[in-house]
Amino acid sequence: MKKLSFLLISISLILFSCSLQKKSEPEEKKAKNIILLIGDGMGVTQIYAAMSTEERPLAIEKFKHIGFHKTYSASDYITDSGAGGTALATGTKTKNKSIAVDTLGNTLETILEIAEKKQLATGLVATSGITHATPASFIAHEVSRNDYENIARDFLDVDIDIFIGGGKKHFAQRKDSLNLLDSLRARNYVVIDGVENLETNKLSKFAVFTADGHNPKILDGRGDMLPVSTEKAIQVLSKSEKGFFLMVEGSQIDWGGHDNDIDYVITELVDFDKAIAKALEFAEKDGETLVVVTADHETGGLTLTDGDMKTRTIKAEFSTGDHSAVMVPVFAYGPGAEKFMGIYQNTDVFNKMIEAYGF
Repeated sequence: MKKLSFLLISISLILFSCSLQKKSEPEEKKAKNIILLIGDGMGVTQIYAAMSTEERPLAIEKFKHIGFHKTYSASDYITDSGAGGTALATGTKTKNKSIAVDTLGNTLETILEIAEKKQLATGLVATSGITHATPASFIAHEVSRNDYENIARDFLDVDIDIFIGGGKKHFAQRKDSLNLLDSLRARNYVVIDGVENLETNKLSKFAVFTADGHNPKILDGRGDMLPVSTEKAIQVLSKSEKGFFLMVEGSQIDWGGHDNDIDYVITELVDFDKAIAKALEFAEKDGETLVVVTADHETGGLTLTDGDMKTRTIKAEFSTGDHSAVMVPVFAYGPGAEKFMGIYQNTDVFNKMIEAYGF
């Protein structure tokens, strides 16, 4: 009887101790804001090529929480940007060429749309046309990524606070003769040509067009459009008391890979890294912002066959003019960053962001 009493007392003490421990453990901090930066076509080799040729360390080298995601789509071992972007934006794998719809063409809700419903501010920035596959995956729902005019119309269905990129012609020079710029104005958007003309002190929604089609590449004089756009988008969105979601794409790393042009790849990646630096600078000061950097896929099958760290030169070879099937890296900083370590599906990037928000 004494042994039984002692056992019951011991169990009670253990349970009481566990209860106290649980109460003393701090609650996991949620992210108020998320900045997702996507380097289209950016694999580990592209990053190391830039690290090898740049004199200064890249901003991306600051990240401590690093993982990898598997990029294959629902239809192909090698994904395209439509399916890759959709996986990141919706948490669902779909067929190549599709934009935020499932394999049957049914609409998939994106993290940007979920953030809107939660009354967070939202934004998109890209060095491509804003109607291109990756940014479109966060706001449009089309079976084909090539339906640019339909994608532009989809922008009217979401109350996004700011978008910056090329693609103005898909809003203003359309086959159906609709003027979507007037439609945006009717929805209280300030429509602007050129990010340099964006005044972030105004309380408004902004549609900022930086080119009629795609923006030029860095080597052709694009300048600091991407880091400036990232900084200004953050300034606009951070006015929201409830938080924000921002997706920033370094679109043309991919195009350098398609061209098998290592200088194109490196200059675009360094430019993208400057946008990462802007996001990290804000997150470090803010303390409530999760920054996630990843890619939708790798492009070019890039290999570094030689190099010299003293002269900051490399020798590079490409195995394809298309995408490859390799896993791509994920870097995270801020509340919830630890969730992004390990190896997982591309769809889990969405799930981990939703969890970080606490939705």
